[in-house]
Amino acid sequence: MIEHPLGSLLSWMYDHLVGVPIIDTIGAYGVAIIAVTILIRLALAPLQQFQLVTQRRTVAEQRKLAPQVAQLKKKFGKDTQKLNAEMMKLYQEHGVNPLGGLVGCLPLIVQIPVLTALYWVFRNAHVGSPHFLFVPNLMAFPTQVPILAGLPIPAVAYLIFPLLAALTTFVQSKMLQAPAPPNPTEQERQTQQMQRMMVVMSPLMIGYFALQVPAGLGLYWFIGNCVSIIQQYFVVGWGSLRPKGGSSPVIQPKGAGPPKNGGGSGNAKQMPRRVQGGRARAKDAKDAKRRAS
Repeated sequence: MIEHPLGSLLSWMYDHLVGVPIIDTIGAYGVAIIAVTILIRLALAPLQQFQLVTQRRTVAEQRKLAPQVAQLKKKFGKDTQKLNAEMMKLYQEHGVNPLGGLVGCLPLIVQIPVLTALYWVFRNAHVGSPHFLFVPNLMAFPTQVPILAGLPIPAVAYLIFPLLAALTTFVQSKMLQAPAPPNPTEQERQTQQMQRMMVVMSPLMIGYFALQVPAGLGLYWFIGNCVSIIQQYFVVGWGSLRPKGGSSPVIQPKGAGPPKNGGGSGNAKQMPRRVQGGRARAKDAKDAKRRAS
């Protein structure tokens, strides 16, 4: 159902792009894939926006309730049924949807039919010039184009898109990874550990996937990730990819008050009272000696 419209759209774009000198040099079919990828991602943009906002709100709300959840686990740790009931009651009282984080799977679920359709489009397409930049044939499977005959290693040109797809997947996952709280609960530590595992596993899975399908599908995934990264930046910023760093806090002795404005090591207001008193007595003695002379 999706394969025929996508194939027709790609063929239509290719027919209108082929023959343009600069596009022929780049690769008309690759440019058509990029254009279709951007169109698909723009169509899915509202769904991804909803996913990003909902996921972020759910994480923030669950973090606020983390201390209360920890207390419930201490109280009903051995009674799982009672614990789940009390946690659901707590979430309902604060209007939190504990399954809100699963919304993040929606864009991937929607893309599965698109990926399947494109796979068969690339398998069955008949294109006169299927090259794109350094890739000789976008219809070829990387694993079927070895760097040397008999070796199970793809040629360098066919490794580029799988590597780029894996790299952009890592960037995308890292941006979505929530920073660790100062004093995490046991549940938050488990969540952080799972997120760290997914940040590593997701790029590896996508890179492996891109090696097993036509090279054009790797190009589609890479460009799609780039569009998603741009959208994510305007919603969550760089996230854990570039955590915000600040200046190191001033460490003061226990019980000391906050430093005064303009306070340096030579500021009399911050000196110990004993030192200030000694200097005052020395000054008085000097004045008395001057008056006596």
